[in-house]
Amino acid sequence: MQLAITVLGNKSSDFLVETLSAVSACQCRVLELRTASLQHITSLFMVMDGNWNHIAKLEGMLDTLAKRLLMQISFLRPETGAATQEGVPYMLETISMDKKDLLFAVTSFLLERGILIEEITASRHQAAFFNNTVFSSKFILLVPDDVRVLSMREEFLDFCDNLNIDAILEPIKR
Repeated sequence: MQLAITVLGNKSSDFLVETLSAVSACQCRVLELRTASLQHITSLFMVMDGNWNHIAKLEGMLDTLAKRLLMQISFLRPETGAATQEGVPYMLETISMDKKDLLFAVTSFLLERGILIEEITASRHQAAFFNNTVFSSKFILLVPDDVRVLSMREEFLDFCDNLNIDAILEPIKR
């Protein structure tokens, strides 16, 4: 049985150690784990594996931990047997002056063409040497076989030109 866990807490490394300690005590295994620091909070995303009683015990321990460390925890038991997506992995990076709804526009463009978004990282920051705010993003995409990459790339670059976005779209080489 699997359990997906999302943890949000104030910027601290304590809850990471405490959460992993609870996982170990419940004899569950980490299948995937990601952490990120965003402004003044830290987030933790995990997918766990274990038998049903170990997962239930972990849920109880994490509820107690959440109250003690003043953090928010959400659980989800993912459906098993979900179809895996096939396609070619691509990386997309964008940079532009910060504008409202830019991330929404790029994401909508990709999804409308059947391109799967595996991961997004985005941030705003001050440009070096200038007093302008810059928005940058990085996407990990999965382009299905039925999408004509050359046509989509040309259409995407036209889309970026219209919004004054500098973008790089290239296959991920392993």
